[in-house]
Amino acid sequence: MSEDPYRVLGVRKEASQEEIQKAYRKLAKKLHPDLNPGNKQAEEQFKAASAAYDLLSDPEKRARFDRGEIDAEGHERPRQRYYRDFAGAAAGEHPYATAEGFSDFSDEGDLFSSIFGRGGRFNLRMRGQDAHYRLPVEFLEAVNGAVRRVTLADGSTVDVTVPPGARDGQVLRLTGKGSAGVGGGPPGDAFIEITVKPHPIFTRKGDDIHLELPISLTEAVMGGKILVPTPGGPVTMRVPKSSNSGTVLRLRGKGVPRANGTRGDEYVRLKIVLPDKPDPELERFVQGWAAGKSHNPRRGMGE
Repeated sequence: MSEDPYRVLGVRKEASQEEIQKAYRKLAKKLHPDLNPGNKQAEEQFKAASAAYDLLSDPEKRARFDRGEIDAEGHERPRQRYYRDFAGAAAGEHPYATAEGFSDFSDEGDLFSSIFGRGGRFNLRMRGQDAHYRLPVEFLEAVNGAVRRVTLADGSTVDVTVPPGARDGQVLRLTGKGSAGVGGGPPGDAFIEITVKPHPIFTRKGDDIHLELPISLTEAVMGGKILVPTPGGPVTMRVPKSSNSGTVLRLRGKGVPRANGTRGDEYVRLKIVLPDKPDPELERFVQGWAAGKSHNPRRGMGE
């Protein structure tokens, strides 16, 4: 992705994190491959929107992009170096490093000889620093689990297992994948913080999945079996006769997997959707439907 991420999502540079998330969610609903099977253009636009959201949803990456330190793909921009970075520095030494301050403590047998060797050099064994990374994952990858490849600071890569049921903000620990130790000390660890992208149709509350499902007027009145999306794939659900918009049905065990082997549930909220174009036959039926004229769904609301 070489395009400006702000332009890709259609937001201002000053946009809040909430505005950025809303813009991505709107594009995801429109462009998601599951909703546009076979549409390569929509697939590429969805990938571009996802990449833009990956960058702008991370406050640190966004700030670095705004400062020009990284490009739109998250790659480091070449840093300009100055004469003072090199002046007076011998090969292999930091330009401001010196060992003179420790010379008084470097005599053989001195109390400090275990720490400072001859010449005042450090002889200390220290554990390396920990490294911290942020890993954006798709909603369904967090629910169902996945393996994602992460590039570490030294340029090496490691495959990270995202466990099923992973939560937004959850931190994974990779032992020994941090900075190298000092004086033969052990390396630090790498900590991977998971950030979960929003999904076009699913939302998560705890271990339960929530979905608003459009149904036709016929399905609402007559009931019947319909296919319902779940994180594990579509399943068949029975809609009761005379179901209203707002009716919530539960699919047991179709939510987020738990560590103990059980799963949460999926809650399906029905929403009656009429045809896009007026239907003369339906209009004639409603006009002649006597019971419909006497029915007042707003009774009790102060009318």
